[in-house]
Amino acid sequence: TAASWASLFYLGITVGRFFSGFLTMKFNDQQMIRLGQTLIAVGIARLLLPGSAVLPVGLVVIGLGCAPIYPCIIHETPSNFGRSLSMSMTGIQMAAAYTGTTLLSPLFGVLAQNITMQLYPWALLVMLVLMFILSEQLHKKTAARRAKSS
Repeated sequence: TAASWASLFYLGITVGRFFSGFLTMKFNDQQMIRLGQTLIAVGIARLLLPGSAVLPVGLVVIGLGCAPIYPCIIHETPSNFGRSLSMSMTGIQMAAAYTGTTLLSPLFGVLAQNITMQLYPWALLVMLVLMFILSEQLHKKTAARRAKSS
């Protein structure tokens, strides 16, 4: 059952990556990241609704939202950190992503097993808020740096 639910999330990512490729012709990386974050928020809201009928939709929408974020973060690395640091920063970003996917699933599994699975949407919401705050701070600093150099 858990694998079936997880596959819906990955289905959302797969479909979302396909459509994200086309959307990047119209929107920049920052806009795509914000779009993804908005979709994740909508998906989390679906998870918080009562009843299990909305859960599959919420997981697919969260996957759709996650789809453009990682590629766009990696793509905007040279403009955020400069070309000279972009290779090193990309390595750090990739290491952080893989560390997160490796550690957060079992960590949440322990929490769910010992407390309740109902923490899942709230844990996702906390991570979404953190991602939003940190990405917006980075974009503000990058915009300020570009304004100085203009």
